[in-house]
Amino acid sequence: MSKHISASMEVSAKHVHDGKLQAGMFPHGTRVYITDVGVDPVADIIKATRAITDMGYHAVPHIPARRIESQNALESRLSGLVNEGGTNDILVIAGEADRQMGPFSQSLEVLQSGLVDKLGIAHVAIGGHPEGNAAYSGRDVMEVLKEKVAFASQMDAELRLTTQFGFDGPKFVQWANDVKAAGIDAPIHLGVAGPAKITTLIKYAAMCGVGNSLNFFKKRTSAIAALATKHSPEDVVKPIEASWASGENNIAQLHVFPFGGLQASADWLKERGSFAPAENAA
Repeated sequence: MSKHISASMEVSAKHVHDGKLQAGMFPHGTRVYITDVGVDPVADIIKATRAITDMGYHAVPHIPARRIESQNALESRLSGLVNEGGTNDILVIAGEADRQMGPFSQSLEVLQSGLVDKLGIAHVAIGGHPEGNAAYSGRDVMEVLKEKVAFASQMDAELRLTTQFGFDGPKFVQWANDVKAAGIDAPIHLGVAGPAKITTLIKYAAMCGVGNSLNFFKKRTSAIAALATKHSPEDVVKPIEASWASGENNIAQLHVFPFGGLQASADWLKERGSFAPAENAA
């Protein structure tokens, strides 16, 4: 067993097309997720998936349920990602949208479409929400998760949970323990922010709705002088890594959001020894 927990990376299609992501930046086989916040045409995401695959990484495009216009649009997107993009791994999320743009209101409905198995997609991540999810309108988050996992158990694809980033490591560990206690036996990939200016992280945390974690973070960085400094992820990662090493739950990997730049996050992960190819990580 490695001394350090392994990691994947989140990028945008623009990172790929602008040349910010390069072959050799991460080890061969590293999972590289491609975010979709509604600004990139599907064709650009498919091209980015192909480019990431050709670099030797394991591309994981986001599938935002609420922004998919129809069953045909979903099939076209997924078949393009598989056949043109060369991936067999996706992250299915509800997706931030002002309104539901088609028949899918949540990630479960995308899974229920049957297209994952039809197209031979071997790996599927679904979102985990250690801080809750306002979009569930009062429904119990753990019960929603159990419903998704129960359906996914009937699919051929291997399932994992990948979470939004946060700053409260112990809270993330407790959530992972709660997931296991609820009888959910799926690998957990916990989101963390890579090295970045603290002001940058506060901006993204507000945008991404991680309010509780943001408040925790602000309490620790209340001094004006601290706001001008860079954030090291180590305080967040240490309790997560200790829990992973103990085997007390299903924490399997980190998932890094490179708000301070891809190179800064890559350098940090290489320095701490937290890169491992996808085929060597759950």
